[in-house]
This record gives sequence, structure tokens and C-alpha cells, in this order.
Amino acid sequence: MRKAVVAKKDELFFLPLGGTGEIGMNLNLYGHNGKWLMVDLGISFADGAKYPGIDVIMPDPTFIEEQRENLVGLVLTHAHEDHIGAVPHLWSDLRCPIYCTPFTKSMVYSKLVEAGIEDEAEITVIPVAGKFTVGPFEIELVSMTHSIPEPASLLIRTACGTVFHSGDWKFDPEPLVGPHYDKKRLQALADEDILAMISDSTNVMSASESGSEASVRNGLVDVISKCTGRVAVTCFASNVARVESVMKAAEICGRRVVLLGRSMHRIYAAARENGYLKTVAPLLSEDEFSYMPKSEVLVLCTGSQGEPRSALSRLSKDGFKHVYLEEDDTIIFSSRIIPGNETSIFRLQNNLSELGVRVITDRDEHVHVSGHPGKEEVRKLYEWVQPKVSVPVHGEARHLRAHAKLAAECGVQNQIVAKNGDLIRLAPGKAEKVQEIDSGLLAIEGRRLIPIDSPIIKARQKMMYNGSAVVSLVIDEANRLADTPQLTVQGILDLEEEFEDFEDVVDYLRDILGTLKKSEMKNDAIVREVAIRAVRRHFNKIYDKKPVTDVHIIRLASYLD
Repeated sequence: MRKAVVAKKDELFFLPLGGTGEIGMNLNLYGHNGKWLMVDLGISFADGAKYPGIDVIMPDPTFIEEQRENLVGLVLTHAHEDHIGAVPHLWSDLRCPIYCTPFTKSMVYSKLVEAGIEDEAEITVIPVAGKFTVGPFEIELVSMTHSIPEPASLLIRTACGTVFHSGDWKFDPEPLVGPHYDKKRLQALADEDILAMISDSTNVMSASESGSEASVRNGLVDVISKCTGRVAVTCFASNVARVESVMKAAEICGRRVVLLGRSMHRIYAAARENGYLKTVAPLLSEDEFSYMPKSEVLVLCTGSQGEPRSALSRLSKDGFKHVYLEEDDTIIFSSRIIPGNETSIFRLQNNLSELGVRVITDRDEHVHVSGHPGKEEVRKLYEWVQPKVSVPVHGEARHLRAHAKLAAECGVQNQIVAKNGDLIRLAPGKAEKVQEIDSGLLAIEGRRLIPIDSPIIKARQKMMYNGSAVVSLVIDEANRLADTPQLTVQGILDLEEEFEDFEDVVDYLRDILGTLKKSEMKNDAIVREVAIRAVRRHFNKIYDKKPVTDVHIIRLASYLD
């Protein structure tokens, strides 16, 4: 166990373990008076090319897990997966109270039910603009707008000063779903001597403002009204405003909506439970969809990021029993491309195009606006909050540096560009980095969590790039090969076309083993090492590949009657 970092009574620390230096899997910690407060606990998509077989990754919470007795609570700013998705996977190791707004509670609770821990985790619902105290932290929720209901910025008050933690936000003049951002409260912050602002950097490099959801609804109506065949729209399921916009646009254009994807159904249920989506038309069942005229139906589905198991991915192949797309139908991608997902998204779009489906993205029509603030919105927030210190988060390195530059232009005295694991002392004295904390990643591998640098993943990476080989050797009682070595290879050569090369490897392996002394043939470790070297050396010579190689040794024993 590492030596715990203790925040003294006159100290205030900020420690990002996820979401700083990257977009996604947010995990932030505030330390004060011997206690820690966690803000958000999210996941991110994995790079399948880099981590084969891994779909989801999340921050490693070992630092706080080892001192969880000092963790007073987890505050969730909103219900996006990159802020709540790790809760069902990591809560059992943290076992702290959870605080969130009603809609976020519905989303988190459904995840806890799936994990079977809904009766263990304590969730306290905080109303929008509510206040509460957790340990030495006094917290106030400030209503913001985003692409999901009830996003909140946090005012975290301590004896050492007040921090404004923005969460994800934008200034949407017409949010359509959920409350407006609290402009009056934000403007009043200039009089409250804010020590630091920890804020979203995702879209800070965009010169334009993020735009209103109302304009997207109009854009969707314009596009859908021109379609004659079936229409499918894919977006982030958690973007409830977009879900409603699609449903309203469908209704205006004389179409009925069917939902596809478990996440889409879960969001719809959570929204209805909290008073949202009450004015949309009733949904179609999948069976009803099958016999409705093509010009009167619309599919709203998950899969905008090219996820291989998503509803849209399935539609691009065999479809569902009653729901499918074909030539002259239209698919609208009402979302942005998350960096790293380009390949999977373009592959999906190509698959749809091969079916004859017309593909429309935000590059073609006005069917999406960002849920994050553009440069001028960030500038406006700094004018209102007027912090002494700026710590950009929720962005890659280029976003963080652009954000820090903007903060300096706005008159912020101290800008700190950090990365995951940087322990920042906000008070007392000048805010600065004081220590580096280990901050790894965990991957969901089947039904377990493993470190991203696990030997399991490393071996899988090697096999993906170099193939694999298994050698079986039978050694008799005289310590000589009893038969020709048996070799099985995967991902290296085509046996039908390259069988001679395969035989050459076997012959080379037999010849090398034949040069070993009898004393060496008695030693399994020596035999195994020589066989591995022989196979890898020969394949490297022929194909420039060094396969992951394993050797099975079977020894024959003589028996007396």
C-alpha cells in the first residue's frame, strides 16, 4: 500500500485521475482537512486497434481506494457515460455515498440494478440548484445547460477557499429539455472571491458558440421532410434534448418512431420518470414498424460512434427481425465524431452506403450542435466567475493549452496545465503542482476489470501483430525426438498457399533440436527455449514476424512388466 497523501486543515488539493489530457472517463478528487471528495466517475471507449478485445476503459482509482475511509462522497455532475459509467464497476471498491440530481439518480440507479448493488449504494438526490455538506466540503449546484437534463456546475466551499467546478456545459438560449442555465447566479460569482475554476476544455478551440438545440430541431425537420423512404437517426442516447428533437421532427413530418438499442430505451424510461418527453407521440413497436409504409416510420437508434454491438451496426448488416434498412432509405448521424472513433464510424457508414442507404452527417446538413462551450462562451464564463486560478480539464493536451491561453487573456493570474495524476495544491500560497500520483487505466475484459498494461492485453497485442505458434514435442526415454515436431500456427501464413514454408519451419526446428546434447534434451527449460528461438527466428527470416510461441513437451517413459 502506498503512503497516503493527507490534505491538512489549511490545505486544499485538486487531483485529476481521469479526463485531464483526454476526453472522457472523468475522475476528479478534492482534498481538504484530511478528507477527499470525488467528482464524477466515468468511462471511455477503448481504441480497438490498440487494445484488441477491449471496448471500455476507465480510470484506476487505486489512490483513493487505498484510503477510502477518508472518501466522504461522490458527486456526479450529470448523467453522461464519461461521468457516471464507471460507478457500477468501481463503487464496491469505494463504498461512499453518492450525490446527484433526480435524472442522474435514475440513470445511475439502473446501472446499480444491473450490477446487483442497488441495495448497497446510498444515493442522495439533490435538487437542481440545491446545497448540501459532505465532510469539510460545502457544495452548491449551479444549473447549467448541456446535451442532457440537469447538468450542474459545483461551487465547492472550504475553509481554504471556493472552487468552481464546471462539469460539462454550454450556454444554450433554448435548451428545450430541462431548466435553463442560471445566468443570474453565475454573474453573482464575481463578488464571491472564487479561488479556482476547474473547467471543460472540449470545444475551446472552436471560435463559434456551440449553438442551440432548437436550431437542430428545425434542421432535422428540414432534412426528414425531404426523405421518401425509411429514415433512421442515430445520436447519443443520453442526449435527451436530441431524442425529443428527433421525435418532434418525426411527428411534424408524419412519421412514427421506433427505438432500437438498450441504452435508448433506458434513457427514454429515465426521462419519462423525471417528467421529460411527456409531450412526444407514442412509440411504435418493432412489429408495428414492419407493416407501416416506409414514408411513415423513423428509427431512433444507438451506434453513432460505430460501436460494433450497437443497434445501428446490426442495421448495417442483417437488421432486426422487423426493422431493417435498404436501398433509398436514409440514415442521419445527429452527433459528432469522438476522436479515436473515426475508423469505426467510417466503416459503419461505408457498410450502410453499400446497402444503398443515403448517409447524412453534420457536414452535410444542420443536424447537430455541440454540448460543450465554444471559445467565446468560455470567455464569458471567466468574465462572470473571475477566478484567481484556472485548471483546464476535460480535453486533450492541445485543448488544455488553448484553454490556459484563453484564461490568461481573461486576466486569470495563474493557469495550470495538468495531466492525470498531477496533485495540485490550490491553497495556501500560490497554486502549483506538488507531486505526481500513479494514475493508470482499467479495462473491462469479459466480466472482470484488469489493468490496461496487464500481461493479458500485452500478449493479445503481440498476437494481433505477429500471430501465434504452438509446438508439440514428443521425447522418448532416450531423450531424443520420438516423432516429427507438431506445429500449429495462427495469423502468420496460409497453409494452402505456403505449405512449403511451413514444412521448412518444421524441418529447421527438428534439425536444431537434433544438435542438442542428451543432457540438454533432459532439461525441459532448455528444450523449450531452443524451440521458441528456432520458430521465431525462422518466421522472422521469412515473414519479418516473431509470433508468440508456446511449447508443449511430452515425455515417454518405459515400463517394466
